[in-house]
Formats: sequence, structure tokens, C-alpha cells
Amino acid sequence: MARKAAAAVTSADVARLAGVSRATVSFVLNNTQAHRVSEATRAKVLAAADTLGYVPHAAARSLRAGRNNLVLIAAAVSAMGRLVSGWTDDLHTELERYGYTAVLHAGRFSDPGTAARAWAELRPGAVLALDGTSLDGAAVNVLRRAGVRALMALAPQPVEGVCTVVFDDRRVGVLAAEHLVARGRRRIGVVMPRERGLAAFAEPRLAGARSVAARTTATVARVDMEYTHASAAELANGWAERGLDGVFAYNDEYAALLLAVLRDAGVGVPGDVAVVGCDDLVTAALQRPALTTIRLEVPSAARVAAALHDLIETGTAAPLPAVEPVLVRRESA
Repeated sequence: MARKAAAAVTSADVARLAGVSRATVSFVLNNTQAHRVSEATRAKVLAAADTLGYVPHAAARSLRAGRNNLVLIAAAVSAMGRLVSGWTDDLHTELERYGYTAVLHAGRFSDPGTAARAWAELRPGAVLALDGTSLDGAAVNVLRRAGVRALMALAPQPVEGVCTVVFDDRRVGVLAAEHLVARGRRRIGVVMPRERGLAAFAEPRLAGARSVAARTTATVARVDMEYTHASAAELANGWAERGLDGVFAYNDEYAALLLAVLRDAGVGVPGDVAVVGCDDLVTAALQRPALTTIRLEVPSAARVAAALHDLIETGTAAPLPAVEPVLVRRESA
């Protein structure tokens, strides 16, 4: 037989056990400074709440406060590589300092409007979209009408009505391809991850590399690859047939996998093929050969958290610097 769910503990239950009013319970649990409660009464309320296992209702508290302290971070899970996941973890910590709760939302959506409606259902105080292409004018209107106070996005160009951190992935592809061309490579492959959620970043990087080919004697070929040993090994075993002498491997994780299978297949790096990654992870310098990569200078989590707080509190924030790609030369290219 299905077991009936226990009734939720309410503030009225806490008030009865503590022998105080519900208003007093609210003042204590919400730490309301405008109403003075004695330390003895405060201790009774906290003890009663602990005994009953009472947890305040976030939605109800938001209604009373007139705002929601939830910060929704929209990003595909597959896009959370080591660089992004580390930065996001730091952002969670910084937001907690302001009293906000950050939640990662990794839903699959067919268009910006559908995404915005899904985010709006949670009535967050702020939305940070790591893929700024998921926001357009209509999506912004949906979120604003739902009461979202702060909108921020990483996007290749400013988004109307959104605090935008400009991050142009085309520039990453340009920088990688220019370096390979400068190293004498003319037949360049660009790794395109097959994993869901990465096309939004990979496609502009491919376009950037192709723009370099268009003004030089180099050619650029799309190279599809899954982040699996089998997919990478298949690619490496057929490398001679591809005739590529340089490759931009999307990021350091794909580059490290590719370096390993190229070595196993007897393809020399950088002799036969030069390899460039992106993100400048700690492991990049530990590869053999050490990986040439592109470091992404990203605004600090503390600075982004402060901007989100300002947007929620005042509706405005100081502009944030763009994400700046910087080439880090090592032995692989």
C-alpha cells in the first residue's frame, strides 16, 4: 500500500510548541530587525523549530519580503567544463555572502521564449544565462513581467535590457587559427564536440577559424568528435587520411584526450600536427608535450555577484569587462 505523506510542519505548529504567536515565530525565523524579541523567546522558538524539523517556506517568505533571493544560473550541464564549473562554484559562494541561493537550471529548450517561461515559473530574483543566445527581446519581457529584477548574460554582443558580459567565441577561434598559421600550419582541423549544449560555443569558434582561412592560404576543416576514448581513437587512427597539420581542439579537455590518442596512433605532436586547446586548465601544462592553449580572462565571481546584487537592489550595476582570450604558448603548437 502507498504510504500517506505526513502533513507538513507549519509555523503554527512551532508557535504552539513554543507558546508564542505566529507573528513572533515569523520575526525570529526571518530575523526581522524591526521587531524586538527577547533572547529567551528567541531561544524557545528556535528550539521548537528544531524539534519539529520546521523549514520556512521560501515562496511565502519571498512574498512577504517582496522579492525572491533565488539566483537562477541557466547552463547546459554538458557545457560545465572544469573552467566553468570552478567559476560557477565560486559564484555560489560569493552569492551566499549576500544572502542569495544560486540554482543551476539545465533544461532543454527549443527557443528563447520557452526557456524564459520555464525560468519565470520559479520567480527568481535574478537570471544569469551563461549562453546569452538564449535571451532575446521577447524572453526579456517574459522575465521582467514575472518580476525578475536582475538579468545578466554572457553573449557575443550586448543584449537589450540585460547586463551583458561580452564573450565572443569567434575571437577564440581566430586566436587559435592565427597562431597555427603563424607556426606554418595550413591544413587546420577544428574539433566540434558532439555533446549537447556545446554547439553554442563551438560553432562561433569554428566560424572564427574560418575567417582566418578566408584571408590566408590556410584551409579549415570541421572535425566532429565525442568526448570518449573510442571517438578520439577513431579520429586519430584516420589522421593521415585527413591530411591535417594543425588542430584547434575546442578546449583543453578535448585537447588532452586527442593528444593521448594521437600519441598512441604514432602521430607526432607538434611534428606531424600542432595542437591548441582552450581554458588553460592546470592540466594543460602537465600534458606531454605541454599544451598550447587560450586562457580566458573572465570577470571574477566576486565581481559578478556584486553586480547581480546591485541589479537586484537598485536596478543598475557598473559595466563588467568582456571575457578576454589570451594565447598561452607551450610545446604542442
